[in-house]
Amino acid sequence: MSYDFNADEVLKLAIRIEENGARFYRIAAEFQADAESREALEKLAAMEDVHQRTFEKMQGALTNAEKTPTVFDPQGDSARYLMAMADMHGGEGNPSAADALTGQESILEIIDIAIGLEKESILFYLGLKDLVPAKLGQDRVFEIIDQERQHIVQLNGFRKKLTAGP
Repeated sequence: MSYDFNADEVLKLAIRIEENGARFYRIAAEFQADAESREALEKLAAMEDVHQRTFEKMQGALTNAEKTPTVFDPQGDSARYLMAMADMHGGEGNPSAADALTGQESILEIIDIAIGLEKESILFYLGLKDLVPAKLGQDRVFEIIDQERQHIVQLNGFRKKLTAGP
């Protein structure tokens, strides 16, 4: 038996993932000894906040069809399931990524971790797209994937600036 998702559910998931991603950078920033690295990581956390707002705007623009529930759920179990998926998917925003930070990581190591997490998120969303029928907003999942690709481009650009030196 397969379970279909709608675009609204996937965007709720994406918003949670961005919240968790911002938390990752804020925790990483706390570990940094130098102010410049702390500030850079805080900027990356703010970038995740912007991504979260982007997804919230996308969610606000959904049609009724893209919000159509796919199952009878009087207890709200599907919402709890989605939040668990967001927290456990293994990519960007996985709380265990932030919890695994030891404080010994350099800013470059943190950026490399973040790029890897973003890639995992893209794979996660690619898998989810097949569970969102076109009539329920599958194209929105592609928009999320495009946003995640842009995250990787931004992180790679940031990484290049860090390694370019003075």
